[in-house]
Amino acid sequence: MEWIQSLPKIELHAHLNGSIRDSTLLELARVLGEKGVIVFADVEHVIQKNDRSLVEVFKLFDLIHKLTTDHKTVTRITREVVEDFALENVVYLELRTTPKRSDSIGMSKRSYMEAVIQGLRSVSEVDIDFVTASDSQKLHNAGDGIGRKKIYVRLLLSIDRRETTESAMETVKLALEMRDVGVVGIDLSGNPLVGEWSTFLPALQYAKDNDLHITLHCGEVPNPKEIQAMLDFKPHRIGHACFFKDEDWTKLKSFRIPVIDLHVPLFSVSYNLFNQFQEFAMFCRLKYV
Repeated sequence: MEWIQSLPKIELHAHLNGSIRDSTLLELARVLGEKGVIVFADVEHVIQKNDRSLVEVFKLFDLIHKLTTDHKTVTRITREVVEDFALENVVYLELRTTPKRSDSIGMSKRSYMEAVIQGLRSVSEVDIDFVTASDSQKLHNAGDGIGRKKIYVRLLLSIDRRETTESAMETVKLALEMRDVGVVGIDLSGNPLVGEWSTFLPALQYAKDNDLHITLHCGEVPNPKEIQAMLDFKPHRIGHACFFKDEDWTKLKSFRIPVIDLHVPLFSVSYNLFNQFQEFAMFCRLKYV
């Protein structure tokens, strides 16, 4: 395993909230439990469970959102996540996160992202470059460059599928304003069972027209109409593609859209093993593996 860890790696699909240390989540949950905000005993097993269904995954994300609602915590988890990826010898990291608003604590989408940037600035275990090339030498963390790891980090601002058209547009405009601190794209993600593609299309088209790269979580659940609409949008990347059919892969290849974080499940209540081998063979046939 040592040689695997020693290999330099590129991570293109890291969600900030999906990369938090379990120990940090448990610590934060205990604090909120002591404050009476949550019942720690009710959430401990949710954090520690390894084998989760899609519904359970988004239940965990809902919990994480409750645990990471202040600027100090956002800064902390950003620093820890980057340092953890660097420990695995990731040399280029694209970190995606949904800018959040919480009026009760004075958090705006902008102040949330400023807390993320502060987390990048506070990384001390490695040298970090998180800004555009023209300013990278000026702003990356100081280091002697001898015997120290260096990680390049870029940010994607995520649009949550629960958001409105106006909120999605606000995120895109914020991304455009923050290009000089490493924001390179927009991500559409969140619970695939909620939201309509048409809600987010105006903001995504605006982002595309302004040269922001677009990644779409697509095909996480069976939704042929949405899959076709997303492919016709021609994003720069597709994530997951769990429920793509043969014609979807054909269109994907004709548009030359890369797939990241591909899921070819080995067991699913929706697929039998024969169908899965058929899918994997089709995937190989289209030269995606």
